[in-house]
Amino acid sequence: MSRLETNAALTFITGKDAALEDSIESMQNKLRRFGFDIEEASWLNPVPNVWSVHIRDKACPMCFTNGKGASQKAALASALGEFFERLSCNYFWADFYLGKSVAQGEFVHYPNEKWFPLTQDDALPEGILDEYLHQHYNPHQELMASHLVDFNSGNDKRGICGLPFTRQDNQETVYIPMNIVANLYVSNGMSAGNTRTEARVQALSELFERSVKNKIIADGISLPEIPAKVIKAYPGIKASIDKLEAQGFPIYSYDASLGGKYPVICVVLLNPANGTCFASFGAHPKFEVAFERTVTELLQGRSLKDLDVFYPPSFDDEEVADHHNLETHFIDSAGLISWDLFKKKPDYDFVHWDSPGSSPDEFTSLMKAFDDLGQPVYIADYQHLNVYSCRILAPGLSEIYPVEDLVWRNNSGGNQLRKLIFKLSKDWFNQDVVNQVLDYLDVQDYSEQERVFELIGVAFSADSPWKTLRVGELRGLLLLSLGEHEEAQEWIQWTLDYGQSTLSEQRQRFFDCLNQALQLNMDNTRKRKQYLPVFNRMYGPALVAQAFELIDQQAPSHGLHKISAKLKNLPMHQKLLQAYEKLQQAKIAETSKKPL
Repeated sequence: MSRLETNAALTFITGKDAALEDSIESMQNKLRRFGFDIEEASWLNPVPNVWSVHIRDKACPMCFTNGKGASQKAALASALGEFFERLSCNYFWADFYLGKSVAQGEFVHYPNEKWFPLTQDDALPEGILDEYLHQHYNPHQELMASHLVDFNSGNDKRGICGLPFTRQDNQETVYIPMNIVANLYVSNGMSAGNTRTEARVQALSELFERSVKNKIIADGISLPEIPAKVIKAYPGIKASIDKLEAQGFPIYSYDASLGGKYPVICVVLLNPANGTCFASFGAHPKFEVAFERTVTELLQGRSLKDLDVFYPPSFDDEEVADHHNLETHFIDSAGLISWDLFKKKPDYDFVHWDSPGSSPDEFTSLMKAFDDLGQPVYIADYQHLNVYSCRILAPGLSEIYPVEDLVWRNNSGGNQLRKLIFKLSKDWFNQDVVNQVLDYLDVQDYSEQERVFELIGVAFSADSPWKTLRVGELRGLLLLSLGEHEEAQEWIQWTLDYGQSTLSEQRQRFFDCLNQALQLNMDNTRKRKQYLPVFNRMYGPALVAQAFELIDQQAPSHGLHKISAKLKNLPMHQKLLQAYEKLQQAKIAETSKKPL
């Protein structure tokens, strides 16, 4: 079958086990049934045969996905499939606190989860992981049980939440802490499909895509170009490339299979106008599907005018291979790549690889590739939304963040900070709490640029000062509460410098006024009353009074409203919790086999 085949108003594409129309109708109906009202927020079609769409839930716009494809229907099916994978794997809520009610409920993530109480000596409890995973995640015996309390519940009294995965080479059930999954793998290896094997093939392909991509970028591997006669065999893809070339963007199409071992394609777009480039990668056992995915990924969510925000190629091997650069490639593919990628003489010969057969055959071929590497694969399948979904881990190959983060950069550190922030927001002049927060920021060694709402997992409205509060700003306000004016002023100045493009105009004026008021207050040669008239004209009497009341420790009025563990006055977070409750009900119904 060709990549796209239309039969009696139904459109079938290679790599999918159902017609696009059937997939779209089925997924839309199921989403409505579970209470999600999806809208198509925006469409893009910058070149022929390249479409992308942004969809979101009307009731909770923080639940959104993007889809891509060679047609409108393919892009919409892609976006809906991604929406289901993120629902099925709870990914929309991965970075957020689920509240006490969920944390103390019958289950937090899935009905088949298993809880392991923390031990008195903080050693890892019996029953989690297997021998291979123990060695992989805890090579230096530094990992403690308390590190593995999950971020979403923060329930250390309940212990460690383990999710069941099936190890594929021996079919054993292994309980892997949710904390590990969330900290190291984020969205890598999640997928949904028309059938179980279709979903698994997509997830396994994604694992290879990102692993091979990292190797190619980090090692500066020179890839073989896909010959023109091969590209010509795929006229839809060629038309997209030709249009980009005609718009002034030279395109390199590469076989990234490293000698036919892995089903990966790389396409690089050059922008001669500013000397930058952008590398896209795609994977699938079928060459045509992988090639098309790579080209559509190149322009997903981007118009042609958005292709001037990337970086020039680099000769700095160390900078290109840096883990932070590889993380950037995972997030939005906008990191650095090496000039070595383009060398005339490639490090591998071109292979026109392809895997014949249906999705079960493709799954078998991909698993063989993992077996050849001696790489264990762990799969969790989900069907509580009546769509085949899965999360696949290949520990040692599919981590997005380094294993060391479990000890040194674990998001569970946010659980205690969240509790402290709840207390702090009620009384900013409680010096015991203020000192506890400052001490905890030092213990966790948070960067001053980090946003507090991300560290504590609480969603705030876009106009809330909590939304832009960073650790550096928080330090300044805490020191102000302690009367440490000199150090507080340094952090307030930092906030002004760093927040020029992120702070609201109102917030910027508040810190401008506070910064000047602090400097005046610390100057023993000047009297405050001599400058109040001009301060009032410059900033307004209300803002001036607010600044000096803070300095004089008369009132903690700096715009950060009270928040509590009940999360009642947080409309954005409440929308997330209401959406999660829909999922919880679906899981309960699936477990009890009751129809919804």
